[in-house]
Amino acid sequence: MPRINLLPWREQERKVRRREFMVAAGGAVFAAAIFVLGGKLVYSSWTDSQNEKNTLLKKEIVKLDAQIADIQDLENRKQRLVARMEIIEKLQRKRPEIVHLFDEIVKTVPEGIYLTEIKQTGNKLEIHGVAQSSTRVSTFMRNIDSSVWMDNPQLQVVEAAKDSATGGSNFTLTSDVVGVDLENGGETTVKKVVAK
Repeated sequence: MPRINLLPWREQERKVRRREFMVAAGGAVFAAAIFVLGGKLVYSSWTDSQNEKNTLLKKEIVKLDAQIADIQDLENRKQRLVARMEIIEKLQRKRPEIVHLFDEIVKTVPEGIYLTEIKQTGNKLEIHGVAQSSTRVSTFMRNIDSSVWMDNPQLQVVEAAKDSATGGSNFTLTSDVVGVDLENGGETTVKKVVAK
């Protein structure tokens, strides 16, 4: 005789399936929670690592900025020292020029003239003196014009000497200092060609 199962088997099967679904859903939720927590931990560790790198980079940037400031300070000092050295070198080169200039003045002053004052401002000479006659002054100017160290004489003032018993004239003239180019390693190159 056939057996008839009168128990509610469908209801039991539904309960079993529902239990299996709940276990699977719980497992899925648990796996998702583990995955999210793991991702958060990994992301947090990456963030912490990057923050440490950023902090290290900021410290190194501060050190490099200090070194750059030191280098710029040294560069400024170097430029000031180079400028001073150039000035000293220029003065050293010009030192013999005054000797040559005085020697040339002595050669250009004719008889009958004596000088009372010589003033140099840059490349301009202002010469004050007393001459026995105006022809002596013109001779002096021609001598200056033919000089290697002086050029372009211009007579400013000629007046009769009031305080001189011998007569004569007080004069003032200006001249350009031409000189010799001593900057080419000590070579003497005359800047003015004298026609004789």
